[in-house]
Amino acid sequence: MVAATTIVLFGATGDLAKRKLLPGLVHLLQASLLDGLRVVATSLDDMSGDEFRDVAKKAILEFNTREVDDEVLQEFLKRVDYVPGDAGASALRDAVHRAEEELGEGARRLHYLSVPPKAALKVVEMLGEADLVEHSRIIMEKPFGMDLASAKELNRRLHLVFDEEQIFRIDHFLGKEAAQNILAFRFANGLFEPIWHRNHIDHIQIDVPEKLGLEQRADFYEGTGAYRDMVVTHLFQILAFTAMEPPTALLPEAISEEKNKVFRSMLPIQPDDVVRGQYSGYREQDGVDPESDTETFVALKCYIDNWRWAGIPFYLRTGKKLGDGARIISIAFREPPKSMFPSGSGVGDRGPDHLTFDLADRTRMSLSFYGKKPGPGMKLDKLSMQFAMQETDWAGAVLEAYERLIFDAARGDRTLFTSAQGIERLWEISDELLSDPPVVRPYEEGSWGPNQVHQLIAPFTWRLPFERKWREGKSKQK
Repeated sequence: MVAATTIVLFGATGDLAKRKLLPGLVHLLQASLLDGLRVVATSLDDMSGDEFRDVAKKAILEFNTREVDDEVLQEFLKRVDYVPGDAGASALRDAVHRAEEELGEGARRLHYLSVPPKAALKVVEMLGEADLVEHSRIIMEKPFGMDLASAKELNRRLHLVFDEEQIFRIDHFLGKEAAQNILAFRFANGLFEPIWHRNHIDHIQIDVPEKLGLEQRADFYEGTGAYRDMVVTHLFQILAFTAMEPPTALLPEAISEEKNKVFRSMLPIQPDDVVRGQYSGYREQDGVDPESDTETFVALKCYIDNWRWAGIPFYLRTGKKLGDGARIISIAFREPPKSMFPSGSGVGDRGPDHLTFDLADRTRMSLSFYGKKPGPGMKLDKLSMQFAMQETDWAGAVLEAYERLIFDAARGDRTLFTSAQGIERLWEISDELLSDPPVVRPYEEGSWGPNQVHQLIAPFTWRLPFERKWREGKSKQK
């Protein structure tokens, strides 16, 4: 059971709040996962409570991905209060206390900081000034520093107000069902658990290309880049789930410790193992230096120096304005000897067998393997078994990533969140790269990055773009 919770939503009129957080809170209420819910919204916009509720209603109706029950929507809006940012700490404290009086004894607070990075510490300090730290948890959005020194300083200042156990650093990639399914696939199945190591796995790819550009984020991105924005805060977290040892129990502390062991075992990222790119036209955007060397694309090879993964390369890639938008983890298994198969049989022509997890909103998994073509002779081709969540009776129970993470934070489950120790270690292994980054290479919009990415992964090849598309089942979404 989740204790009655007042969610204090900072940046409540921002894009993330409108598109994800407000619709997500309505769904949590509708699904009876957060029955005792109150929302105190705040932002820099000067508006009344009624005006904000109109803004919230419009956003929920526009961006909700499910049918919203009108009675639930009206009930949710009744539970929403609004405090303009310039009203100060005392006004915010009074609004939170009013909400808690309605909830009664035992209520908790959950502060969600959907604010720009520069504003986060000011909000934290205001929460301390408003005396809203006790019985509370706080959700922090990325970035968690820009290098090791800034990450340590950020954590030091956070810990002046909040204990580490109260801080939930959010990574919405880990909130997706497919990401969590990795744990089930790895540790619950006798088919996969024994072969999940260097003796049977050839290499692993984590590939998150994006078709979108930067829209209004160019000024923020100019000082950040793809590595800081995506790799440290997202792709390395997925890598930890993929590579971690079995935890002693399915408990947050045990899982967090195994993730941190992976980070401690990672070798420093070598600049020679990194390809940085920048799409044509980036420098013409408002807020961008005409001579900018900020990368909008990054691909890298990294290693985990432990007993399970020694010598096995992990390839990570992400970037803006690429040929497609996708989020996949692809496990390439070692190929067996082929001496028994005749020349021209086709075996080996299509590369190794792969287990692929699709982390996009349409949760899917695929296992490819060789099979014999019907008919005389020994002709082989690649076949695949595929699973899609939308084709099961479970589809309606799937929580979107932000919904799952808000729900977990409300009940104090830290499984899918990142610790200060983990973040600082990731900046530590990035230090050499950040100090001496390789040259930024140009690439065209709609491509798959600079040509050097193929040299980086050779003798292997990138799984994206897929040679064969996912099969579309009877529950195909429009």
